[in-house]
Amino acid sequence: MKYNYLIIGAGLYGAGFAREAKDAGKTVLVVDKRPHIAGNVYTEDVEGIHVHTYGAHIFHTNDKRVWDYVNRFAVFNRFTNSPVANYRGELYSLPFNMYTFSRMWGVVTPEEAAAKIENQRKAAGITEPKNLEEQAISLVGTDIYEKLVKGYTEKQWGRDCKDLPAFIIKRLPVRLTFDNNYFNAFYQGIPIGGYTKMVANMLDGIEVRLGVDYLEHKAELDALAEKVVYTGPIDAYFGYRFGPLEYRSVRFETEVLDKPNFQGNAVVNYTDRETPWTRVIEHKWFQFGKDDAGNDLPKTVISREYSSEWKPGDEPYYPVNDEKNSALYRQYKARTEREKNVIFGGRLGEYKYYDMDQVIAAALDMSERELKG
Repeated sequence: MKYNYLIIGAGLYGAGFAREAKDAGKTVLVVDKRPHIAGNVYTEDVEGIHVHTYGAHIFHTNDKRVWDYVNRFAVFNRFTNSPVANYRGELYSLPFNMYTFSRMWGVVTPEEAAAKIENQRKAAGITEPKNLEEQAISLVGTDIYEKLVKGYTEKQWGRDCKDLPAFIIKRLPVRLTFDNNYFNAFYQGIPIGGYTKMVANMLDGIEVRLGVDYLEHKAELDALAEKVVYTGPIDAYFGYRFGPLEYRSVRFETEVLDKPNFQGNAVVNYTDRETPWTRVIEHKWFQFGKDDAGNDLPKTVISREYSSEWKPGDEPYYPVNDEKNSALYRQYKARTEREKNVIFGGRLGEYKYYDMDQVIAAALDMSERELKG
């Protein structure tokens, strides 16, 4: 065997594990079926703009260990995520804060806003939220739920809000201040030069083969290494033996516009049900220093984002962690016990929604346990 570890997937989990293994003196081969590294955080240069090919990615964390780790491979800018909601031409601040409440109800003080939310929660008769709709109304009231949550969420998940679990929206930021920072995270930013450059630095000195479908060449690739770190879909690994797990997928329509500014913000969510896309990303605003009045880039790049039910051939994005799929995942998880030389990790390998910092933390934790042994 030529390698200690064969790592399937050159995204954040795979790159993080590979880096730790290499630094521990292990031999490593990374393969990815895509023609590029960095997985879903891949960025490419278009008209001098770092385009987030697979959707907006803002790194945010309260974990100093993770922040220090990623700063080994990139310098981060001071980007603050402050999305805007567009409801039929009306613009509101996201996260939900005093700007939102003032625009919605004409209130001026935090006391007025809190009273308005409480009155609407009481009027809805909600004590223990049983689904996403009830959870949202209990957090922000009926008016904001109807205009800014319901349509967007139903487009995103392809299901009625009454049929979605409450936990999906529990981390929704609601503030009785004028703070426009969406993430309640101490550390936040985007790598200067883009995520692809950061992941390339993580993989420096490590052999990487792109355009290689592991499952199509499993036997010959497995024969190259003592152990496999698999970050692909867990159900695909087992040939969909128990049936496919469900995901939500995302499709992007990206275009270059011959103007310096399309919407004046990195992210605008379209929260009405009728607009087919969930949000529009204007990539240049992720880069610090691009918002001067004259603007040094005469063009801009935007991506319209459409949510859809996953089907074979699509890229799986968000696990549908309802009871049915969770039970199905447990069946696959039980099968992993038989795969003594395979580590299943990451968003697809564990059928779990991870923020980027959580992926890095999971890779560091797993590599520490594995390499200590």
